[in-house]
Amino acid sequence: MRRRTFLSLSSITAFTLLTGCEAKETTPIRQKRNRLPIPELLKPTLRDGVHHYDLQVKEAQHTFFEDIKTKTYAINSTYLGPTLLMQNGDDVSINYTNTLREEITMHGHGMHVPPSMDGTAHQPFAPNTTWSAKYTVKQKACTNWYHPHTMDKTAEHVYMGLAGLIIIEDEESKALDLPKRYGVDDIPLVLQDRNFSNGEIDYSPSMMDIMHGYVGETFIANGAIEPTLDAEAKEIRFRILNGSNSSVYTLAFSDARIFKQIATDNAFLEAPVEMRKLTLSPAERAEIVIDVSEDLGKTLELRELREQKTFLSINVTQKSSIKTVLPAKLTTLTKYHPKDALRTRKFTLSGMMRNLNINGRSMNINYINERVPLNQIEIWEIENDMMIDHNFHIHATHFMVFERNGKTSTVPENEKGYKDVVYLPAHQSLKFIVKMVDYEDNTVPYMYHCHYLEHEDAGMMGQFLVTNT
Repeated sequence: MRRRTFLSLSSITAFTLLTGCEAKETTPIRQKRNRLPIPELLKPTLRDGVHHYDLQVKEAQHTFFEDIKTKTYAINSTYLGPTLLMQNGDDVSINYTNTLREEITMHGHGMHVPPSMDGTAHQPFAPNTTWSAKYTVKQKACTNWYHPHTMDKTAEHVYMGLAGLIIIEDEESKALDLPKRYGVDDIPLVLQDRNFSNGEIDYSPSMMDIMHGYVGETFIANGAIEPTLDAEAKEIRFRILNGSNSSVYTLAFSDARIFKQIATDNAFLEAPVEMRKLTLSPAERAEIVIDVSEDLGKTLELRELREQKTFLSINVTQKSSIKTVLPAKLTTLTKYHPKDALRTRKFTLSGMMRNLNINGRSMNINYINERVPLNQIEIWEIENDMMIDHNFHIHATHFMVFERNGKTSTVPENEKGYKDVVYLPAHQSLKFIVKMVDYEDNTVPYMYHCHYLEHEDAGMMGQFLVTNT
């Protein structure tokens, strides 16, 4: 439910006509009509055998509305940041230079990295300094993202525009007959909603907004309001991120066509899954393929069904000289069995207003909630004990959901892949199987939390060490 309404310039005009009262501003705000912006695909600079990505976190101005420059935060851009292209096995260094007037952190969401390189609240860096996340890429092909993880400020920083995608490729993904031309038939989509007041981003959550999550009236895709994509008549791949603070999106195409999901958060699904609608909670990703080979000259929309709003219009404008045929098999996933788990950990999401918590304890940066042994299979049971929705995200690695509300049969096919975020509606529960690998550290923790960013900042977060004992 969208709860906030702001007096825009257009509504000021209407106010004057209806009441006869003089308004200071009568020029209506008009959204900028433009093509879907495609974030720059930032390939690394090789220096001494290390692949470097140089990023500047800065204040900026972005055009959401005609003739209005909106104040934003951005990374190498005016809103959001470039897409980082990585190869499995690369040694990388992501170099973030902070030119804001406050300290921040920058987290590689979904990246399998040592805890000291995770970019959480434990790795803040001050204005006019640079922090580098250095590691070897050790994961299968997937679409991840990066964003701030600053203590108590994550929601505001992301809302102002600090986020970008990370694409990981491997030999398997390169060999598959999939759309691979970035920005042509392989399209990144960062979906968000924002509130604006007189053309400026308005982040002013009330206590109720913090409890339910701050949601926006205006839907944007890659930083544009209802943009248009000109597409070729062929298979089109969308890499979708729910980049909102606290909104759950149920996505479908305007003609209710079938599409196929090919990947979850952290890897391909073993086989494409046919779908007509896709639900993503905040921070979840999905890769889908739609076939518009027979739709030359037609237009369809990517719609959000809960709010009945349009994220994107797709005009099929030209024939394609390149054809792809989606494979019936995409990958083989390593799977762990619940019977092999050495222990079960339970996490209950609960609380009220600003005192949200997990297992009765709100986030304390000086407290370690869990110690998880390296290389041991575990079951994590997550229960939402509240009348509002949540989700659950863990750093360090990925997991597989195998049970929802006490049944294995209620796990949908498109959720049977590697994930790092999972949606948990009110008063529901789930179980996933997980194994921490590669990295252990007896002093620097990883985090787990609800990825509704207002909930995270309000305390629904904990910390765990991965240990060798």
